Amino acid sequence: MSRLLVKGARLLGTESSDLLVVDGVITEVGSLAGTSADETVDADGLVALPGLVDLHVHLREPGREDAETIATGSAAAAAGGYTAVLAMANTNPVTDTAEAAERVLDLGRACGLTEVVPVGAVTKGLAGTELAELGLMARSRARVRVFSDDGHCVHDARVMRRALEYLKPYGAVVSQHAQDPRLAGPDACCHEGEVSGRLGLPGWPGIAEEAVVARDVMLARHTGSRVHVAHVSTAGTVEVLRWAKAQGVDVTAEVTPHHLVLTTDLLAGYDPVYKVNPPLRPQEDVDALRAGLADGTIDAVATDHAPHARHDKQHAFVDAAFGMLGLETALAVVSDTLVRPGILDWADVARVMSTAPARIARLAGQGQPLRVGSPGHLVLVDPDREVTVDAGASRSRSRNNPWHGATLRGAVVTTVYGGRVTHTTEREPTTATGSSL
Repeated sequence: MSRLLVKGARLLGTESSDLLVVDGVITEVGSLAGTSADETVDADGLVALPGLVDLHVHLREPGREDAETIATGSAAAAAGGYTAVLAMANTNPVTDTAEAAERVLDLGRACGLTEVVPVGAVTKGLAGTELAELGLMARSRARVRVFSDDGHCVHDARVMRRALEYLKPYGAVVSQHAQDPRLAGPDACCHEGEVSGRLGLPGWPGIAEEAVVARDVMLARHTGSRVHVAHVSTAGTVEVLRWAKAQGVDVTAEVTPHHLVLTTDLLAGYDPVYKVNPPLRPQEDVDALRAGLADGTIDAVATDHAPHARHDKQHAFVDAAFGMLGLETALAVVSDTLVRPGILDWADVARVMSTAPARIARLAGQGQPLRVGSPGHLVLVDPDREVTVDAGASRSRSRNNPWHGATLRGAVVTTVYGGRVTHTTEREPTTATGSSL
């Protein structure tokens, strides 16, 4: 029997309490003076949240272990306060079979640092034409409940409709990478506007996202199925989502930390670290995304953690790979830019980074309130600690970190997964490890 005692944590940033976790389950909450334990964590002054859940992570294994592995990605996740991450299907080979999904599941369990949940491809080989083994993946040991061709849009309306209909009995969801290929082709890499024109970069207009989202919410209404919108990036998409939710459409959405903060103006120096898909947008879009997250139109924060080897990222901007790191710094970005100004409180952070993502992914053991009977998944955060991001200190195998050199307030101190401490840092201020604002 293992016993972990957490002393003096501020639950959701409010009252101070102790928690006892026995064999991976919270058994007591309150004043627990004199309680014995195998390990005690001093959480005085720290905010306690349910373990974070990331709906959108690229772990690159199998096929691109030079950029990331499930082991290194799990370590980065634990350092960021995550107790569950959903591993996207665009690996090599693609996760489009039950066997491939179970392999990802088993590799994650072998690491034991966080729950690694495989995402299944919607179409075979991400080609967008023929449905993958949706039912077999859903019924496999991996119990896949989120399907996505992320990196590619399921642009054929008929294929998307069939996927939604097929997955409805499983309660599963399609996570759509909304990018109409005829409005924003594979070379599009900069928000279409004054900046793209001045820099001579191929434009990626917001309508290429918004048109797909509008189509998909109508398909979801028609089929009575669930649809999820990945990495929302425009004010127009927020408007579509707000309308769809008012109509009772079963649609959810996520936004990345970088789209909540960074703007297209950063591309002026042609630094490929800022090349991401969808691209960084103007300030008016950033403002709309923050408002949409605060009022519940956008359900979750997801990192779209996208590690790349140096030889894929260090190119001329138009030739560099899309993507940024995010796992280790997401909570610090949210804390510094949304909690400190009062846009969100800590209960909201738990909602958008733990509870809602777990609900969307159908992860019954994650995102639970910190009360008796809940799994012992939690993260302890120092809301006042300032951290300066050092890309070179990341647990990730890659270094494409847009937050390098930034100073943020709010740091993960300890992560507990299943009653085991999977990450901890010293309480005094130190240099941050990983990716952030």
